[in-house]
Amino acid sequence: MTVHDQTRLKDRESDPAPANEFEAPLLLADDIAQRTERVAAVAALHAEGVDRDGRFPIEAITAAKALGLMGLMAPRRLGGEEVALSQIADICYALGRACASTGMIYAMHQVKVACVVRHGIGAAWQEDFIRKLVRDQLLLASSTTEGSGGGNVRSSEAPIEYDGEDIRLERAASVISYGAEADAVVTTARRVADAAASDQILAVFLKSDYSLERTLSWDTLGMRGTCSAGFTLRASGKAEQLLPVPYEVIHAQSMVPAAHILWSSVWAGIAASAVEKARQYLRKALRGGGELPPSAHYFTRGNASLRALRALITTTIDHYQAINRDPDALMAMSFQSEINLLKVEASELAVQAVMSALRCGGLSSYRNDSDISIGRQLRDVLSSPIMINNDRILANVATSALLSEVPGSIRG
Repeated sequence: MTVHDQTRLKDRESDPAPANEFEAPLLLADDIAQRTERVAAVAALHAEGVDRDGRFPIEAITAAKALGLMGLMAPRRLGGEEVALSQIADICYALGRACASTGMIYAMHQVKVACVVRHGIGAAWQEDFIRKLVRDQLLLASSTTEGSGGGNVRSSEAPIEYDGEDIRLERAASVISYGAEADAVVTTARRVADAAASDQILAVFLKSDYSLERTLSWDTLGMRGTCSAGFTLRASGKAEQLLPVPYEVIHAQSMVPAAHILWSSVWAGIAASAVEKARQYLRKALRGGGELPPSAHYFTRGNASLRALRALITTTIDHYQAINRDPDALMAMSFQSEINLLKVEASELAVQAVMSALRCGGLSSYRNDSDISIGRQLRDVLSSPIMINNDRILANVATSALLSEVPGSIRG
């Protein structure tokens, strides 16, 4: 049990009535898998409504907060549980399987947690923020896309403006997923007004530090509950709210690895949900007539794509965790190519798995009013190749790939 949990236990001894239905289980369920299962159940219960109405999955995120899942990666001395990224990936998989929007919101939140926890340790303000994150179970939004740059997160237009120790930032954020619902925002910015667009820093602003003016709506085919609208972000704070490490380093060592691993885990969860629907269809057909339908081979294909996807993710996680404390290895061209290609390959495998599951179930899976409908899973997973467009990634990786030798053996 963490310090955070012990504190809450003392609070409950003086006030035995739980604030909500999830508070009491938090004190007993130290097992992260059990807590995840409870949140996933809530997410699944509301997934159809979240998708239909394009609304923020408030029930599932409230459950995740109440069960202490928001600050798991924080160090124990700051109130966290020092959970590894591999365990966060498991949570993303489970939530993605239940509700893609919930899974992706949780994944994007944890990407920012990973950045602040790795690169903010040793800075007083950032450590206090991490304590607050764990204590209050804050939801962190990300603002890395801007203006004409779109998905080019390594370019910032708006600079940090300084007035002594005070700072200000105004940026035209083309997307801030769940920005209106977040408790804080972690944003890139140009270091100073006359710096190059790629000379960036990462800033942390609490909700009381900024205002949002909506500029773009969010009415999309899938991932509707992420509420990824566009905003003008106006923020002010202190210089100590800037992470002390250049964003170039944060991007390579934490941002991209965490994002591509956790996003891929959500997409794998969506694929797993679709393959499970196909399995239910075939089992129902066997019970009804004793023979597999002609489309059964698509289940095999979908299952194979899912197996390949899961293997790809776990292999990349193992490599990342093995070199996690080696800055040179993390910055190496070979690893940067690997972690970028993970996003491309995982998104394509996930789409393949869902499409195979859809073809297995045929019309039953195509219908929206069927108990084995895969319409929502298909619409959600189709976001994966265009979420930081695969074409952009492949173009960026092409040059480094030319400089790398083709492996001379099966183990490279």
